[in-house]
Order: sequence, then C-alpha cells, then structure tokens
Amino acid sequence: MLDLAFIRNNADTVKEAARLKNNTIDIDALLELDRRVVTLQHEVEEARAQQNALSKKIQQAAKEKNVELRNQYIAEGKQLSESIKEKEPLLTQLQEERYQLLLLVPNIPDPSTPVGKDEDDNVPIKYWGEKTQFDFPALDHYDLMQRLNMVDIERAVKVAGSRSYALKGDAARLELALMNFAFDRLARKGYTPVIVPSMARDFCFVGNGQFPKGRDQVYEVEGQDLYLVGTAEVSITGMYKDEILKAEELPLTFVGYSPCFRQEAGTYGKDTRGVFRIHQFNKVEQYIICEADHEVSVRWFEELERNAEELIQALELPYRIVNVCTGDMGDGKVGMHDIECWIPSENRYRETHSCSYFHDWQARRANIRYRDAEGKVHFVHTLNNTAIASPRILIPLLETHQQADGSIRIPEALRPYMGGQEYIGR
Repeated sequence: MLDLAFIRNNADTVKEAARLKNNTIDIDALLELDRRVVTLQHEVEEARAQQNALSKKIQQAAKEKNVELRNQYIAEGKQLSESIKEKEPLLTQLQEERYQLLLLVPNIPDPSTPVGKDEDDNVPIKYWGEKTQFDFPALDHYDLMQRLNMVDIERAVKVAGSRSYALKGDAARLELALMNFAFDRLARKGYTPVIVPSMARDFCFVGNGQFPKGRDQVYEVEGQDLYLVGTAEVSITGMYKDEILKAEELPLTFVGYSPCFRQEAGTYGKDTRGVFRIHQFNKVEQYIICEADHEVSVRWFEELERNAEELIQALELPYRIVNVCTGDMGDGKVGMHDIECWIPSENRYRETHSCSYFHDWQARRANIRYRDAEGKVHFVHTLNNTAIASPRILIPLLETHQQADGSIRIPEALRPYMGGQEYIGR
C-alpha cells in the first residue's frame, strides 16, 4: 500500500496512477473517510486527556475533603467515559474501512512505463534469437507430446477436472530437469534456495498484494485460514511479516520453488488446447528484499531480468522483452517487464516470465522493515521474477527443438539434468 501521508499530500498523483492502471478506486472518498477518522480520533484522544485531568482533580478534591467538587468531577468523568464508549466502536469501524480502501490504492508507475489499457499496448524493447523456421511440417506442442506419449489430459481431467494434465515419460523428467536447472543456476549466483509451503494464510496474500482483489484466482482450503499459492513470492513475503531486519542483512536474495495453483477465473474458452493455461504448475521464482532506494531497486530489477534471460538463452529459445503498460501491470508494480518466448505453432510470442519491482508497496502491507546504520527504521523494497514456470515453458521448448524425424532435441544446458540424453523420441 501507499503511505497515507503521501496520499494526503499527493492526491492528484495517486488519482492519475489509478486512472492509468484502470483502477476505479475513489481517492476523494478515501480522503473524506480519512478526515472522519482523524477528527473522531482527535475527539477520543481529547476525551481521554480530559479523563486523565479529571482523575487528578478527583484525587486533589479528595485530599481537600471537598465532597461536592469531587462528586462533580466524578459525574463529568462518567459523561466522558460514556462518550468514549460510544465513539470507540465507530472509530474502530472507520479505521478498518480506511484500511480496506488503502489496500486498493495502486502504486505510482515509473515514468518510463508506457501508458496503455491492456497487453496490446505493451512495448517491445528487446529481441533475442531468430524466429524458428522449419523445412518440414512442424507440429504444435500438444501433437508432439501426444505422439511421443508425454501427456495424458483425458485421464487427468477425469481425476481433477478441466485444465488438468498429467506429464508422462520424458516430459515428466524434462520438467524436473528444468526446475533443477534453474534452481542450480541461481543458487550458484549466491541466491538462497528455499522450498516454501504451497499453502499460506490470508495475511500472506494481503501482504503480497493478491488480496483483496485477486481472491477469485486463488483456491481456498475450506474451513481453514489457508489458500493455495500461485507463486513462492506469496510465501516468502509472509515469512518476513512484521520483522525488522538489520541493514547489514540486506539484500536478501532468494530462489524459491513451489507447486503453484491458479483458478484462471475469467479465461473460459481461452487457450484450452494443450498445457498453456492450467490450474496447477511448478515454478522457480526469484525474490529480492533490499534497502529502500529506487536506484538499488532498479539495479536488482535489471539483474533479475538478466538471470531470466541467461536461462532462456541457455535453453536456446528465441524471445522478446516487453515493457508492460500501465493498464496491464497490476496495482502494486512500479515497473514491470515480461519475457515472451516465440511459439512457432502460433507464429507469435507468448509470456513465459515476468519481472517486477514494487518499492515499499508490498512491505507496507506485510510490515517488513529494516533499521539503518543511524537506527532509523524504513520499509524495505521488494522485487520478483519468474526463473522457470512449467509446463508453460515446455511449449516453446518442445516446438522450437522438434526435428524432422519427429524427435525433440534436448538443449545442451539441460542434458546433465537428463542423464546426458540428447533427444526425446530417438
């Protein structure tokens, strides 16, 4: 969330950010509610101060044995007490309403972010690799996987319903190879490996920024304060809730693994073929907690993106990077890039990785802070980036590396994780 004092002093800037991000929150209504809270809070605090003053007067009147004056002060104290009892529940209610509205206030996008409504307005800023060309009739990922007995969607749907899948044979081995490949590469760079819970409490999603707005995308464990995460980022954020870190501990750099789950609400009829848009997947995520400095955040943002690029380049996949526009980037992001890999069968790039930085927007929600060398406490900055998400990455991988004889070449970087195997289907 944004600092309330910042919103008060920069209302027009916040309103413009909401407009650019297609966020319908009424900032004027929030500020009016804030004024009511401040006024009522002042009244309650003033009444308590008067209570304290009367208490001293009652004690003095008792010492002076002035019964009439003492009784007068006691009566006044009772009136103040009744007034406070009436106002405190309303104050608590209004404070909660203000907090819930604050959770909906978007972050301010970086000036370099392109203005736009949706993904169609994202701006390509880099291309790598040549779009794959074939001199034989190429297949899409689903036909390839079926031909090589790598997937069973019908039986998976029988087990778990629509948008389910079961990887088989070398596809199952390939997914584990990809996870280990990304995990190892980042661990060797000094990132702390973590395998986190795939279930998390409500506060983790609030802190991460997925609640309250994104509840329709999250699976709930009924009857418990638990939900299935869609990224390790949620769990790592929750792990540091309410902590004050030491400046010398920063930055904290993580490579996190977790099974992930997503409802895919609102996507009925989209990407129903194969394994592009599914309810369960596995992901290796990069996550950073650093000091509250814009330039530091940008440097980490650039490093996270380089890490992801190195992984994709090692997999020999053509891709592009797009600067995500204001209307597509989400409420919490200051800046966001997507990496999109080339999908030969679709003759287009599709998003496989996202890289984002938030400044202290998540940290304020999760109350994650650090104490600097002078002893002053600040909210940290947070960043995240997809390292590898599967089975989505299997789509460009299988299609790009298919061979004329129907086999699939395994990129050299993955072969150590596949027991030295060079091809699938030979």
